[in-house]
Amino acid sequence: MAGCTFVARLLPLARGRFCNNMSLPVRIATRAFSCTLTCSQLQQVHGVSALTGKVDRFGGVTVNLAEVGLPGDISESSFSGLLQDSLAQWKAEGKAAVWLRVPISLSRCAAAASAHGFTFHHARNDYAMLALWLGEGESRLPGFATHQIGVAGAVVDESSGKVLVVQDRNKTKNAWKFPGGLSDPGENIGTTAVREVFEETGVRSEFRSLLSIRQQHNHPGAFGMSDMYIICRLSPLTYEINFCTQECLRCEWLDISELAKTSKTTPITSRLASLLLHGLEHGFDKIDLNMEELPAVYSGRFYQLYYRQFPILKL
Repeated sequence: MAGCTFVARLLPLARGRFCNNMSLPVRIATRAFSCTLTCSQLQQVHGVSALTGKVDRFGGVTVNLAEVGLPGDISESSFSGLLQDSLAQWKAEGKAAVWLRVPISLSRCAAAASAHGFTFHHARNDYAMLALWLGEGESRLPGFATHQIGVAGAVVDESSGKVLVVQDRNKTKNAWKFPGGLSDPGENIGTTAVREVFEETGVRSEFRSLLSIRQQHNHPGAFGMSDMYIICRLSPLTYEINFCTQECLRCEWLDISELAKTSKTTPITSRLASLLLHGLEHGFDKIDLNMEELPAVYSGRFYQLYYRQFPILKL
């Protein structure tokens, strides 16, 4: 402590009076003392040697550098050391990912973070968000966009009147819902539904129709952007369940009538269950929005139109 006090008093004198006359070794030593002092002050003031952040329900940590009390003049090397210690701690705790929000005033910290594997995720007017995947395998972090598209598949077994449902592991409430997830860039809605159902449940299916669209703005799971949640009707090709334990707690074929009445579900799921019941009783042509692929005005391109088709009149 006495040494830090001594250096703190010495540095202004060295910079102000002797800087021009200092030899190269003295200048190097002074810079080293300054770096050591910066790190020491950070630990002394805040009582920790690692960054702190908010842990989300997926096991990720979000660190806002504007809120952790970093000195405004912290150097890249000082921040790099602090980040290295923090990463070691998060890895030991089994964290899945780190989101690092860097204000433009501390943009030099982004360069230091890149040396530890961080990459840019998105940027706004006054900050950049960097990300680092710590989990096993390839990164499962979602991409940034102005709109996020989530798709779920209601796999209906018409012969038994049952539908495939899951309970998400990462939800705060264990409610029955249709399996689904985010659509990849350039992926059709029906393709997303079929893929997500298989990845979560092990059940293979085929696309039949679009049933509903939910729109929500300022969605917390989409970085404050808009979210579109689409539910499709699928038909099963296989029936054996082999669900993903990383994403789901439970997976069952449930009677649609029971799903429509139970309180252990979401408002969207219960309403869609009632809609599916109507389709079972009166025909799915009464509820389906079918897909038709049509040529676009741009040569060689096509688009998918989802709409209620008119019944073909017999002459």
